[in-house]
Amino acid sequence: MRAASSKSTAKPDRPAAARRGSNATSRRKRRPIDPARAWARTLNRYRPGLLPFTLDALATLYGRPTWQRRLDPTSELVLTILSQNSADINAERAFESLRAAYPPPPASRHIAGHRADPRHRADGWGGKGLEEGAAPDWAAVERAPLPELIEVIRPGGLAPQKAPRIQASLATIREARGDYSLEFLGEMPALEARMWLTRIPGIGKKTASVILLFCFGLPLMPVDRHVERVSRRIGLIGSKATADGAHDLYLELLAADPSLGPDRAYETHVNLIRHGRQVCHARRPACEACPVHPRCRFVDRKAP
Repeated sequence: MRAASSKSTAKPDRPAAARRGSNATSRRKRRPIDPARAWARTLNRYRPGLLPFTLDALATLYGRPTWQRRLDPTSELVLTILSQNSADINAERAFESLRAAYPPPPASRHIAGHRADPRHRADGWGGKGLEEGAAPDWAAVERAPLPELIEVIRPGGLAPQKAPRIQASLATIREARGDYSLEFLGEMPALEARMWLTRIPGIGKKTASVILLFCFGLPLMPVDRHVERVSRRIGLIGSKATADGAHDLYLELLAADPSLGPDRAYETHVNLIRHGRQVCHARRPACEACPVHPRCRFVDRKAP
């Protein structure tokens, strides 16, 4: 009788298929939340239309700049390195010094100037502009004795740090490609091209995005200190967002709004950087002259 009672109270085994399903569910992990996409959704929910409003407002001051190529990508890379933590006009002087010290070979391809006419400086560049001409002899720049190269680019500031960075970048390109050309990047998807560039030591998302946006018009959003400052004040990027993360955050903001899209990255970058230089200064911003002030959280912490 005890044996029969024990058997009658035992729980029946679950079917094998049910056990497998339960185990699979327990092993299944939730996909990690993309912080850029989550922020874009949050901003669209609580402050709808903020980015289109900002771009429309800035267009009243600066128009809507359209992309056109400035320099070849290797020249853009070196010029961007020279401009790091330096005034753009000093970076131009250093680049022109490179041209003079390491003149291009006779058969070099001619490249356009870098907004040499101030009336056409619609790209947010803060210098006077480079004159038209060919790129320096990059092989000679890479092989130059380091002390010599430091002296050549000294007008750009921080030459002891920038000279080895330039030579390392050129060496990486040559070793990977056999020459110094980066034109192949224009045939790659934007994020893949950015990833290729960021494998070069010392090249981050900002420098890579500058090269790809300005040389090829690829839909990437460089975020420098001016863009970051203006964006944080308006509330386009959150207080906890890193400057590095803001590059991808902006791509999500542009993609999430059907009235914009990634192709508006050039206008977004150029007008935000110009606004940071001309109106939204780090100290004493001219808020009374800013067309974005009705929705700026720097002016009103409860702005819509």
